[in-house]
Amino acid sequence: MANFGGHAIPGSFFLLLGFWLTVKHILQHYWRTSKPKGRQIMPPFFRKMDYTEGGFLIFGAFVGIMIEQFVVDGPHGHLYDTENKAWVKLMNWQHGTMYLFFGISGGALVASTASKLVPTGVDRLTLSLALFVEGFLFYYHVHSRPPLDAHIHSLLLVAVFFGSANMVLEVFIRDNIILELFGACLFILQGSWFYQIGFVLYPLSGPEWNLTEHGNIMFITMCFCWHFAVALLLVVCISSVVFFTMKRFSGRGQDMEIGMRNTASKSSSQKALLEESDEE
Repeated sequence: MANFGGHAIPGSFFLLLGFWLTVKHILQHYWRTSKPKGRQIMPPFFRKMDYTEGGFLIFGAFVGIMIEQFVVDGPHGHLYDTENKAWVKLMNWQHGTMYLFFGISGGALVASTASKLVPTGVDRLTLSLALFVEGFLFYYHVHSRPPLDAHIHSLLLVAVFFGSANMVLEVFIRDNIILELFGACLFILQGSWFYQIGFVLYPLSGPEWNLTEHGNIMFITMCFCWHFAVALLLVVCISSVVFFTMKRFSGRGQDMEIGMRNTASKSSSQKALLEESDEE
């Protein structure tokens, strides 16, 4: 991650995950609220979405681990150098450990979707653990760094630990649309903030940031609140578009169904009248 691209890749991962979860949860919420109580079983389409999400987590974790290990200056599977008596690229190993737990989360989601033997909520619990491990490692990741560098990473921990706590609540409070969308919002916040970290520490253009100036720390703290507001706005906008689109198309479907029923009833009544006239 010691460059802009290293922050943009996980940032894109979390942004995509946040957008995906927003759409997925709104679709599930619409299905639960628009169907009668006797038809609360989710259709196969949602199982396919869970398989896709789990596969995405597993694939993303695998790619992340491989990149961290086998880049040009990576550890290439070596943890300790016995000749020099020193650890080998511990930062890469920490990043790989973070990716590992997200891969475990994806595996748990696939398993819980495929088999009813897996307890309900395991997928949320493992995702909560993945976020906790990410925050735990990041907390000890930035010691002895310049003040702005340490502060901008510590702000990331707000989104990470709140996301972990939110997922724990989802283990016990299922199908709560507020918790589900708030969790998606925190993933979007985390993704956008990874990009912000990359722009501050590794600017693509313009002057470099003064990493010791207190004014910059104050601005970055305020900037984090702006990111949070944008993440909330994005979740609201995406949710509204998906919900009203589904409502519109389902309304059309119901109108077509009613029209077909009316046509069928009219044809049956006409047929009955013709039969009566023939008998006469």
